[in-house]
Amino acid sequence: MECRSNCAACCIAPSISSPIPGMPEGKPAGIPCIQLTPDLKCKLFGDKKRPKVCLSLKPSQDMCRTTKEEAMGYLKELEELTGP
Repeated sequence: MECRSNCAACCIAPSISSPIPGMPEGKPAGIPCIQLTPDLKCKLFGDKKRPKVCLSLKPSQDMCRTTKEEAMGYLKELEELTGP
């Protein structure tokens, strides 16, 4: 599955605990990654500096759903279920 244009739910909804260039403490849930461009693309895509968690995340129907709003809701729910 390909990423949906103008979505970036996976770059906004989940927290990331590992360092990201420009975000050395990682990223809180619900906050856009600093590496996200205004047109919702990753500045680090294809770069070896991209966090392992981002490299391992693959778009799927379960995660992406049919709209950005549905994807954000699903990822928010997962964040709540897996948080401390």
